[in-house]
Amino acid sequence: MSIATITAIDEIPAARWNALELRGNPTVSHEFLAALERERCVGAASGWSACHLIARDERGALIGAVPLYRKSHSWGEFVFDWSWAQAYAQAGLRYYPKLVSMTPFTPAPAPRLLIAPHADPTHARRVLIDGLLDLAEAERVSTLHVLFVEDADREALRERGFLLRKDCQFHWYNRGYTSFDAFLREFRAEKRKKALRERRRIAEAGITFRTLAGEQMDAELWDIVFAFSSETFAMRGHEHYLNAAFFRTLCAAKPSCVMVKLAELQGRPIAAAIFFVGAGTLYGRYWGAAADFHSLHFETCYYQGIEYCIERGLARFEPGTQGEHKVPRGFEPTPTWSAHWIADPRFRRAIQSYLREERMAVDRYIEEVQAHVPFRRDGAASCARDQSRDRT
Repeated sequence: MSIATITAIDEIPAARWNALELRGNPTVSHEFLAALERERCVGAASGWSACHLIARDERGALIGAVPLYRKSHSWGEFVFDWSWAQAYAQAGLRYYPKLVSMTPFTPAPAPRLLIAPHADPTHARRVLIDGLLDLAEAERVSTLHVLFVEDADREALRERGFLLRKDCQFHWYNRGYTSFDAFLREFRAEKRKKALRERRRIAEAGITFRTLAGEQMDAELWDIVFAFSSETFAMRGHEHYLNAAFFRTLCAAKPSCVMVKLAELQGRPIAAAIFFVGAGTLYGRYWGAAADFHSLHFETCYYQGIEYCIERGLARFEPGTQGEHKVPRGFEPTPTWSAHWIADPRFRRAIQSYLREERMAVDRYIEEVQAHVPFRRDGAASCARDQSRDRT
């Protein structure tokens, strides 16, 4: 096998990249990564310079790849290492640039070591990890981070000496619900009443929703929806990571992976949430509103997404990072993982110790939050949830 890096995803034909084992996750598809690059959401100006790692066999066939970026900062990763960078600076050492494998601005677990179906997965993962380590050493970077990894990649990285970092998100799981009402019947009475009251407020305000697939979104609609999302960023003092052109380009190339919930009042758009749709999983990403209505955020971003999953038989809903307010609405604490290679042995020891303590704190946090999920405590419901958590 031969290893190389490419500075643009378009150097690989879309069909060959998408033939790798993406496990139905649209955020690592060629179309998604290409839209980010073509519309300049990533690039030297953004501090995300593509250096995707690819592996070919002796015939030149693509047998593996790693979406990879050279980073000059830590924005847009959602696995926070600012304190690590500060410690390096205090020691007179350079932390940036570093290497990061993830889909930019997308804190969703996904395959990172992408492997061709015909390749031996153990051998291919070893080759790709060797390639990552060789590149990190050749470029003399301080660190290499593989973020939001799935189980198989995580174990392979751990075996090669990467340090594992544990965090927590809040995900929704479909227990075979036949309707939203069936889902709410699993709630304790007081929690069910609260959810119903939130939904009723939206209905009584006269707000209705349209579910728009990617092919139904025209340029004018994207300008409206993106403006809502940009306002959310502006309220927090930030610029949007993406642009409307990204969504238009992605929808043109892969419309099935995008879904928008558009809230309207008297036929006028007032809010929207943008989702990505995978094979069995819904990913909530961006939202915004032009008006302030009680419970509008909960309805648009969470209840509408849950209904969508139930109607289409999707098994899981990942609405993004943080947000304990998701728990009373049926989302459960779920571990997420990242893997980190640290070049300097002194910092590796210090970070390893820190991660050990952080992992215990995350475990305690998950246990505490789990006590506040809204579901009934009867045996059947609890057993089903415990089994699902064990699988994650």
